[in-house]
Amino acid sequence: MLLYMSQAQEATPSPLHSVSVAGVVVREDGRLLAIRRADNGTWELPGGILELNETPEAGVAREVLEETGIHVEVDELTGVYKNLTRGIVALVFRCKPSGGTERTSSESTAVSWLTPDEVSERMSEVFAVRLLDALDGNGPHVRSHDGKRLIPVGSQLMPDVPVPGDA
Repeated sequence: MLLYMSQAQEATPSPLHSVSVAGVVVREDGRLLAIRRADNGTWELPGGILELNETPEAGVAREVLEETGIHVEVDELTGVYKNLTRGIVALVFRCKPSGGTERTSSESTAVSWLTPDEVSERMSEVFAVRLLDALDGNGPHVRSHDGKRLIPVGSQLMPDVPVPGDA
């Protein structure tokens, strides 16, 4: 009986999530730091997967530096964003540049300081909202998306995701 119960528990997979961090780096003139990703060519915030042994703030500083060459001071958490399709939870922090020189990396083919209007033009909705949320001062925001579009507030699950136990 015990053997059966332990096997039954193993057969039920645990949900897996990864935690990423990203920095909304705002210059004194209001321009925002963005990268064009090397893997898919899209414009996004600098950021990446948080390592097990680092704090979110240290992870943001590391990722921004690795991808852009810019050192930052981390100010505050401005939003939590969950990609319901991929199981990624992103913690987004507002930051101030504190040194360094813009450069590309193996993860970025371009580094640019964009205006809020340029952010809206170049980035998909799910990434642009993170920068714009950081500017509004009303955070931290909590939003979910499917990788392309925001999911309306109050939705429990994406429409295409079956609820466990439903037929």
